[in-house]
Amino acid sequence: MKRTTKIVVGLVIVLAAVAIAAALWWKAGQRQPSVGPATARVARRDFASAVQATGAVKPQVGAEVRVGARISGKLQRLHANIGDTVKQGQTLAELDKADLEAVVAQRRADVAVGEARVTDAEARLKLAELELERARSLRTDQIGSQQELDSASMTFAVGEATLRLTRRQVEATKAALQESEARLSYATITAPISGVIGSVSTQEGETVSAGLSAPTFVTLIDLNRLQVDAFVDEVDIGKVRPGQHAVFAVDAFPGKEFEGKVAAIYPKAVIQENVVNYDVVVAIQTPYTGLLRPDMTANVTILLEARTGVLAVPAQAVKRERGKNLVHVSSGGHVEAREVKVGWKDGPWIEIASGVQEGQTVLLDAPLTNSTGKKQP
Repeated sequence: MKRTTKIVVGLVIVLAAVAIAAALWWKAGQRQPSVGPATARVARRDFASAVQATGAVKPQVGAEVRVGARISGKLQRLHANIGDTVKQGQTLAELDKADLEAVVAQRRADVAVGEARVTDAEARLKLAELELERARSLRTDQIGSQQELDSASMTFAVGEATLRLTRRQVEATKAALQESEARLSYATITAPISGVIGSVSTQEGETVSAGLSAPTFVTLIDLNRLQVDAFVDEVDIGKVRPGQHAVFAVDAFPGKEFEGKVAAIYPKAVIQENVVNYDVVVAIQTPYTGLLRPDMTANVTILLEARTGVLAVPAQAVKRERGKNLVHVSSGGHVEAREVKVGWKDGPWIEIASGVQEGQTVLLDAPLTNSTGKKQP
């Protein structure tokens, strides 16, 4: 029994030792080797940067017109429907014009009466002139009296004044006629540009009232005069210049790429959800008739000029502290924070215009500080 007990105790001790050794071996396997801070070298790279933006297809200025009436009245005829193609000057709608035509007829009659009065005044003035000449002749021959001459002179003066007044009245009547004819022309609404009817907001039989703003009958869009309004982030707007090449695609034709050129940059910012963007107008150069329509979403890429051999580091290495751009340069086991001037950004890389030299090593993350406040490598 004593021998058996010794054997059992020995086995327990051996098993315990094996378990301890296995635990120590497993724990040692879980230890990670000490790793230093992540670094990168300052090197020269080629930048072929581009600015990405989202925008929409929009009509050019003057390519979308809301057509309405300048006078009030009942809409008698509507010659337009959504999707119709119209030419400039084509009749779109007509208001009831019976009362306007009656006014024009009345004004024309007034002009005719006024012209007849002018003819009568001219004849009377001619007669008064003859009477005046006769009175002067008689007075010269000492036959007629001074009173007769004065009376003839007054009659002639009155005739001149009457003729002038009658002519002014005719001019006023003709002006009234022109006004009534203009109002009559307003009853016929024509297309100011060629394009496609985008919307119709009034129906035949409705009475429209022209107040401070003309009521809109139809919206007319020229689909041959479209552009892309791309909203560029304020971070990238400094890189964009008129004349730069751009490409874009729309969701309706994902496999087709349209080319364009930056035509203008709106000076006023567009703030959407507290994000500052600027409207960059892209003139479309690829033929797009029958493909693009207003308000299509466009994914725009503005191609910037290529830059070769510029100093660059990973953008992660540049830290913003107290309004300055800093990188931490590691040399000989020491870390030094340096202020740098940054330039373009190309994906994960950023250009360093000054502050570091080619071949130097920079830390990707800012080093920790010890209890004295000094940075540790």
